[in-house]
Amino acid sequence: MIATNLQGFEALPQNIHSYCLESFRRREDRPVVGVKDGAEWKYLSGADVIERTRRYAAGLLAWGIEAGDRIAIISENRPEWSLVDLAILSVGAVNVPIYTTQAVDQIRYILDNSGSRMLFVSGEKLWKHAKEAAISCESLQKIVFFEDAMSDGARTAHLSELEDAGRKFLSETPELLDEKTDAVEPSALATIIYTSGTTGTPKGVMLSHDNFVSNITSISKGLPITKKDRSLAVLPLSHIFERTVFYVLAANGVLVHYCSAFEQLGNYLKEVRPTIMTAVPRLFEQVYHKIVKKGSNVGGVKAKLFDWSLGIGQAYWAFKDSGERVPASLAAKHLVADRLVFSKWREGVGGALRFFVSGGAPLSRKLSYAFWAAGIPILQGYGMTEACITSANRPEDNKVGSIGRPFDGIEMKIAEKDGEVLIRGRNVMLGYYNDPENTAAAIDEEGFYHTGDVGYTDTDGHFYITDRLKDLFKLSNGKYVAPLQVESLLKQSPLVSQAIVVGSGRKQVGALVVPDWEALKDEMKKAGADVSRTREELAADPAFVKRVQKDAVDLTRELSDFERVKRVALLPREFSIDKGEMTPTLKIKRSVVDEKYGEIIDEICG
Repeated sequence: MIATNLQGFEALPQNIHSYCLESFRRREDRPVVGVKDGAEWKYLSGADVIERTRRYAAGLLAWGIEAGDRIAIISENRPEWSLVDLAILSVGAVNVPIYTTQAVDQIRYILDNSGSRMLFVSGEKLWKHAKEAAISCESLQKIVFFEDAMSDGARTAHLSELEDAGRKFLSETPELLDEKTDAVEPSALATIIYTSGTTGTPKGVMLSHDNFVSNITSISKGLPITKKDRSLAVLPLSHIFERTVFYVLAANGVLVHYCSAFEQLGNYLKEVRPTIMTAVPRLFEQVYHKIVKKGSNVGGVKAKLFDWSLGIGQAYWAFKDSGERVPASLAAKHLVADRLVFSKWREGVGGALRFFVSGGAPLSRKLSYAFWAAGIPILQGYGMTEACITSANRPEDNKVGSIGRPFDGIEMKIAEKDGEVLIRGRNVMLGYYNDPENTAAAIDEEGFYHTGDVGYTDTDGHFYITDRLKDLFKLSNGKYVAPLQVESLLKQSPLVSQAIVVGSGRKQVGALVVPDWEALKDEMKKAGADVSRTREELAADPAFVKRVQKDAVDLTRELSDFERVKRVALLPREFSIDKGEMTPTLKIKRSVVDEKYGEIIDEICG
């Protein structure tokens, strides 16, 4: 069913900016985006967004930007990111987003490879990080700051200067901007998004206006999004997931609030009280562990009540998920648990949430059941830079553990040869920028994009992802292990912050675990252990290793014997982007980890 507010379009727009700006036009006197400024939330109306976007777009024309020119953005989430993005698209230019966590050498590569003419930077902190890469880029003609401009010669300017140039341009040639905006064809290149580079040099994914517009339309048909909804954008807008979601929400009349850092999320959830929101499993794991820790630490009867409620909730939703009738006694117990415990969970995320959409990695059934039982639905979805958002569960058709069904107009299938997930539709990228060889390898002659993910479908047409083809590894006995699924189980432990399953070419599976050190120290302190030592000393302590290992063994007990984690090694520090162990999208570079910790892996895996 088409979302009600999309029915108002006489004809669906053919480019991204028209889709979003037309929706803003219908809400000229109402708030459409909000940002926290000090102690207060400040809002821009639809008219404000349209006016500022047009000025920015006209300013780009005044400064010589032409259709097809590449313009990069490096900024945390804020309204300026979205408005400048729409301005870039309005004049037919190409947005090249850069993660704030991107390494300097990757920033340099992206700017050089894309040939970006302009770079937008949020402020001083990010400029200090990106300056070395930016000043060496010969194609860059202008660097524009959202906040106070940092002096770097004639190339630097403030966003207000761009707006002033646009204001002047509009007063002198008012019709030219509309001509440029209307001339942007559906096939025009909208963005080049560089992949995170888990296996080498980042590749520039080329996405057209039609790629996004088709996705906006299909998602709007598939999910119950209304103009009464409120959302909180916490995932980076530089990522395909949150950026596509912003377009979808804007087109559907949803009020969008910006969150620039995870540290702000707890307070913002209570203040904004979102009704729909996107997130990644890491967020749910952190929230779950905090809730479990808080519930267990109260002690006495309350702790027992919490543990009882958690067990009841997970058992209740296991019946619901399987389609079986929930026993009357269990349903009654769930009502009690909901009133005494789960109602507080809902208040913790604002108390108004209709559903989360989760993507990026698998979320374990145990955690999913806990949130659903608490009345916080998590709809797992699926997508990638090369094909936007392709599938998701629906509120009325959800199967925990699956990535749901494809959205309208998107074809998904499983390759007979190796179980790889293949995708075809208007959402699939144009190709990799200046890279015909990798493009030909990714998109076959029939137009199917080869995702690199391994999966299967059930009899109802729901898709499941089991792992990445490149991440599967073989033990010395010839058995293949899918590490992602095992890792999702390990992360159920409140003592685990990060976990990497290892064992390629070895006798058995093991895990490198970065504990939640505070949670682990709290538990070991109760057992009488000395927790005043350094993390390096604690990581080497057999008692600490044994305690985390116990959880790993328990959580993987139901797997096949060769998949079970029997030994773990504790690491004192988290894997990081700076050390080259993670990508800007927080994916582990397994080859780097295998090489760096080879001796430890040999010890625990035999």
